Amino acid sequence: MTPSDLATRSLAAVWHPCTPMKRHETEPLLAVARAQGPWLYDTAGRRYLDAISSWWVNLFGHSHPHIRAALTDQLQQLDHVMLAGCTHAAVVELSEKLAALTGLGHASYGSDGASATEMALKMSTHYWRNVGRPEKNGFVGLAGGYHGETVGALSVTDVPIFRSAYAPLVRLSATVPSPDARAAQPGETAADVAHRAAAALEAWLQQHHAQTAALIVEPLIQCAAGMAMYDPAYLRQAHALCDRYQVHLVVDEIATGFGRTGSLFAHQQAGITPDFICLSKGLTGGTLPLSAVLTTDAVYQAFYGTEAARAFLHSHSYTGNPLACRAALATLELFEQLDTLQANRALAAQLSTAFAPLNTHPRVRHARQMGMVWAWDVETVLPEFAQRYHAAARSRGLLLRPIGHTLYCMPPYVLNADEVQHLATQALAALEDCLLQEAELSA
Repeated sequence: MTPSDLATRSLAAVWHPCTPMKRHETEPLLAVARAQGPWLYDTAGRRYLDAISSWWVNLFGHSHPHIRAALTDQLQQLDHVMLAGCTHAAVVELSEKLAALTGLGHASYGSDGASATEMALKMSTHYWRNVGRPEKNGFVGLAGGYHGETVGALSVTDVPIFRSAYAPLVRLSATVPSPDARAAQPGETAADVAHRAAAALEAWLQQHHAQTAALIVEPLIQCAAGMAMYDPAYLRQAHALCDRYQVHLVVDEIATGFGRTGSLFAHQQAGITPDFICLSKGLTGGTLPLSAVLTTDAVYQAFYGTEAARAFLHSHSYTGNPLACRAALATLELFEQLDTLQANRALAAQLSTAFAPLNTHPRVRHARQMGMVWAWDVETVLPEFAQRYHAAARSRGLLLRPIGHTLYCMPPYVLNADEVQHLATQALAALEDCLLQEAELSA
C-alpha cells in the first residue's frame, strides 16, 4: 500500500485530533507503517526522526525489546480484569513502585492525561466535601496552562480556542500570572519572575482560599504554552502558600515526568511533596494508554468508609489494565538498568552543543533548554509558520511540530551521535527553508 492510498483511506474514515480536516487536502498525512528506536518509517520506506516522541510519550525508542518482552509475557498470563472488586500483580507492583518513587501512594488509574486531571480535581473537591467544607470547590491555575481536553480538564486549561469553543459546557476556573521566565524585565532573573508570580498567587489566595479546592500547575515547564520554562522557586513558594491557606497543590507531571526536565519528576527539583501528582504520557514508554493519580494518606483517609457516597466515584472499564501496568513497570525498570537520568545529562550536553547554531540564529528569541527539552521562539511573519515548518522538517526526515511560533524538540532518550547531528542540522535547515518562503512571499 502506498502512503497516498493509506492517507486517502484515513481521510475518508478517521477524524484526526485537533485538526482542521480540510487542511489535509494540501498537507498530506504521514502514513506510518512501522517504528524502531527513534525512527518512524512510512509505507514507502522513508524514515523520520521522531523528535517530539510522538506527542511526548516515547522515552526509550519505539519497539523497545525490554518493554515488548514484558508485554508478550503479560499477554500470556492476564490480558485484562476489572479493577472493581479484583486486583492483579501488575497494578499492585506498579502502585508500590510509584509510591516509592514519589512519596505519595494510593494510586488511582485512568487511560490518559486528561483523565488524570479529572480524577485529581474530583478527588480534591470530594475530599473537602467529605471533611465538611463543601464550599471549597473552585480551582486556580496558571495563565496559559494546559491540562487536557475533557470537560473537567478544560475548566483548568487556559487556552482560548478551547475555552471559547466549549464555554457552555465548562465551569471556567481562575488563573494567576505564569512564572514564565520569558516575562523577565531588564535586569530580572528567572527567579525574580517566579517571586513576582508567587506574590500574585498569594494575593489571589488571600481573597479566595475559602472557596478554593486546589491550585494545579505544570511543574517547571508549561508545555502547550510554548514550552514556558520557569524557576523551581515558584513551586516552593506555591507549596508553602497552599499549606498556609489550606488549598491542595496538584502537580501535572503528565508531560514533565519521567526524566523530561532532568530529574525523574519535575517537582522534585523544588524539594516539595504535593498533595496530588498526575502522571501519563511517558508512564508506559509510549506503548499503551495509561494514567495515574497519586495522593497523600490524609486525602485517602477522608474517603475511607463503607458509604458509597463517601467513596471516590471514578472508574472506567479498562482501569488499571494489566498490559498497560506491565508496560509501565518495564519502563521504570529501564530507568534503573540504563541509569537513564545520568545518561540523559550526557546526551543533553551533546544535543545542546549541536543546537548551538539554532540558539544563535538571528531570528531566534529566548533559546532555552531544561533536561531533555529544547525550545526556540522564532521571529517571523510567515503565515501558518507551524504548519509550514512541520512540512519542511518532514521533507528533511524529521517529525517536528512547532507550537505557534515556538519550535521545540523533545526527543527519545536513545539518540546516537549521528542521529543527534541529523536532528540539529535538519532542524536548522528546515527553519532556513521557512525563512526562504517568507522572503519569497514578501517579494
